[in-house]
Amino acid sequence: MRVAIDIRKLHDYGIGTYVRNIVTQLARLDTAGEYVLICRPEDLDFTRTLGPNVRGVISLAGNYSLREQFSIPSIVRRERADVFHAPHYVLPPLVTCPAVVTIHDCIHLMFPQYLPSRLAYGYARTFMWIATHRSSHVLTVSEASKRDILRFYRIPPDKITVAYNAIDEQFHQLAAPEDIARTQERFQLHDPFVLYVGNIKPHKNVERLIEAFALVRTGPLANTKLLIIGDEISKYPTLRRAVRRGKLHKHVRFLGFVDDHTLAALYRLATVFAFPSLYEGFGLPPLEAMASGTPVVTSNVSSLPEVMGDAAILVDPREPTAIAHGLRRALLDTTLREQLRERGLVRAAHYSWPRTTETILRIYREVAAGR
Repeated sequence: MRVAIDIRKLHDYGIGTYVRNIVTQLARLDTAGEYVLICRPEDLDFTRTLGPNVRGVISLAGNYSLREQFSIPSIVRRERADVFHAPHYVLPPLVTCPAVVTIHDCIHLMFPQYLPSRLAYGYARTFMWIATHRSSHVLTVSEASKRDILRFYRIPPDKITVAYNAIDEQFHQLAAPEDIARTQERFQLHDPFVLYVGNIKPHKNVERLIEAFALVRTGPLANTKLLIIGDEISKYPTLRRAVRRGKLHKHVRFLGFVDDHTLAALYRLATVFAFPSLYEGFGLPPLEAMASGTPVVTSNVSSLPEVMGDAAILVDPREPTAIAHGLRRALLDTTLREQLRERGLVRAAHYSWPRTTETILRIYREVAAGR
């Protein structure tokens, strides 16, 4: 069986984690199969590290471009793939072999107001229709996402298989004490702090998190800080304004992107991890925090209750007072924090890339066999 996989999003945060881990596991689990990875020129060396059954093929087409609608099908045909896997919702209609597509979430359909234009909404809706109707099978990352797909598109439920995400192995491993101390000194982290990790697009709800933090930072929590890891803050001036309104300029820090080793240390240094997102197909950052032994406060909507189980404090993300109440509980109650830490470690271990990849490999084989 020869499978072509589009890995051009290898360096995206969520989809990149998905792609990197499944291709690494496929190379180990299926040594008899052949894997053709459609990649950027700079990622060709990565494909060469995976094994003798993996081969990289370069594509210069941009994601969401007109060019990819022709170049990706051309590569798939030339490589004589038995199955093509699109790891996000864009499946070029000219792909003629059986196709598997992963739809991680329906964020663009659930929150069209956050898209830049009506054209972007039309693009997303059209290509998700193509993905759900022209593919042989659809993969998604939670039961909540499966329900959302079925809400928008009339396809048989058994055409969709849930294969949960997992996290990179580094977050399961203990960070070296010297790395943690170095990170603590680099960022001068000598007070308790709440950590947020992720992009800061509107549906991530970071503005309400800042409003909630302003309510929390009183009395015994007056020295607590909020660290926000993610996009460049210049893209979202509303967040700066929220900091000014709450007079929090000495207590809220925007660090932008950090490397993986620094991120692993920050997870372990944080007192509490906060993730009040309005919508997630899965939600990797709170799971990474759990694996790092950090108590989590997150939303009670979309996939997050399903993924987090009883290992997190769940709050209404639309109410800053509810977010603040959850943060206050986690920050002040040391017994609760220890319970959440223990449950979180168990919960994070429940998700496994080898197990997820075995499910994906089974789908490849069924699709290749015409079932």
